[in-house]
Amino acid sequence: METFQLLLAKRLSDALANAGLAETGELTQATDPRFGDYQTNVALVLGKQRGENPPALAEKILSHLDVDDVCELPAVAGAGFINFTLRPDAIEKKTREVLRDNRLGVPETASSQRIVIDFGSPNVAKPMHVGHIRSTVLGDALARIAQFLGHEVIRDNHIGDWGTQFGMVIYGWKNLLDRQALQRNPLAEIVRIYKETNARAASDPEVREACRQELVKLQAGDKENIDIWNECVALSMQDFEHVYKLLGIHYDLQCGESFYHDRLPGVVDCLLKAGIAEISEGAVVVFFRDNPELADKPLIIRKRDGGFNYATTDIATVDYRVNELKADAVWYVVGAPQTLHFKQIFDVARREGYTADLRHIIFGSVLGEDRKLMKTRSGENVPLRELLEEACKRARKIVEEKNPNLSEEEKTDIAEKIGIGAVKYADLSQYRMTDYIFSWEKMLALHGNTAPYLQNAYVRIRSIFRKAGESWHRHPADEEIGWKPMPLCLAELPEIDLAKRLCQFAEFVPHALNGFRPNILTNYLFELANSFHAFYEACPVLKSEEPRRSSRLALCDLTAQVLQRGLGLLGIKVPEKM
Repeated sequence: METFQLLLAKRLSDALANAGLAETGELTQATDPRFGDYQTNVALVLGKQRGENPPALAEKILSHLDVDDVCELPAVAGAGFINFTLRPDAIEKKTREVLRDNRLGVPETASSQRIVIDFGSPNVAKPMHVGHIRSTVLGDALARIAQFLGHEVIRDNHIGDWGTQFGMVIYGWKNLLDRQALQRNPLAEIVRIYKETNARAASDPEVREACRQELVKLQAGDKENIDIWNECVALSMQDFEHVYKLLGIHYDLQCGESFYHDRLPGVVDCLLKAGIAEISEGAVVVFFRDNPELADKPLIIRKRDGGFNYATTDIATVDYRVNELKADAVWYVVGAPQTLHFKQIFDVARREGYTADLRHIIFGSVLGEDRKLMKTRSGENVPLRELLEEACKRARKIVEEKNPNLSEEEKTDIAEKIGIGAVKYADLSQYRMTDYIFSWEKMLALHGNTAPYLQNAYVRIRSIFRKAGESWHRHPADEEIGWKPMPLCLAELPEIDLAKRLCQFAEFVPHALNGFRPNILTNYLFELANSFHAFYEACPVLKSEEPRRSSRLALCDLTAQVLQRGLGLLGIKVPEKM
């Protein structure tokens, strides 16, 4: 199904070609509804290129433009902008098409890719903390949107389950472990023995050396140490899975760093043979002499003592994802501090001959009310599990105040959808590059740009249909049989505005992947909810006479469908009651 934006862009390109000016022209949604629904600045761009008057060029373009079936007469405004205002009958026709479409007008991409998305990536032997929320939620939303658009998505949780910290964990396990504490709270006890060992190693060279020897034994395959390591990994994964279940997130792969351990010697050998790496002062190093940005930032891939590091593992990871998973693209949803690291890794991959699209999708930090990194009172990172459980607890309190007659099971289910949805939406509604302040009051508010506000709009619509006593939900009917058409007669401005915004869902969903910005979709859904409330206040639904009553019910139904689908693409569920 062709969107208004795509249709008008094609007509504009035809007009430019017929006018002998250019073959394409950018057309965007208007930033101010007073100037129409869509606009283009192509006349300004061409005027600058050709040294001609932009308004005159705009008039020339209009003389070759045929959009009478879609728009009112386009207007030239300002320094040469061309503004387009959609015709109500065109909006009505398009809305009927969207109503009949199970994808709500969103076309699948014509160029499907196999995309590996690396997100989440917690470290074993440590609880997930609030700093993991951005990578986890953002990565999941991008995966959902990409999959809906027709891409083949592989979700990969690159667990940090190998490294020098395990020497200390194993030493602490053998010398300091409290088995009863381990049973009560496994990760808390593992963190305790690690911290205590770390403190001892800092002041006692013998402990430090003992930790190093435990690591050497682990890497050499010592059975006792491998068994301890396996138990630590299993206990950590249990905790992670509890968090992922709360968040409604799944992974297709959970290949930790240990998965690549046996591949690392081969990675170094290959890079040496290819001349990409060289031996320097006993270490194996990649130099970036042809890259001005990285020329003074060499990358060590094997240390002097023969040990490997994160860089070696990440190069092996690229090899695996491109060669064995056959990825066309790999997206790394990892914080900004790793920017230099990934520039180096991607440069190595290009020198290896890989053509896959490698992207580092960075994001800002979660701040407390004091505008500093969010911490507990003792200065520790806030455990993510505790934060999510607190969100559900606070949401339940709101549910009990608003609707105390619900069953306990309903209260728990609704509270989880509201609480988890609020945390996710608060994150995804921000431009990913910026830091944001975590505020319970704001994210759980029933007004403003929040998940509860959007969920409440959906619940309000569902209550309309309960009062109507009729089943207006979409039927998954066969195309041949056809789905019962809902009559539409758009006369009032609020219902025309709502229908127009519903038709634009198909324009915003693909746009959210451009620049990896789910906040574009959240902003659209917020504006949609505002448009629905304006429509509902101005246009009676159940009390209207036919055919207006059925037409407005159809708009309500489509709004609910778009809110549910749009929030679903963000990983947010909607309750039927609140």
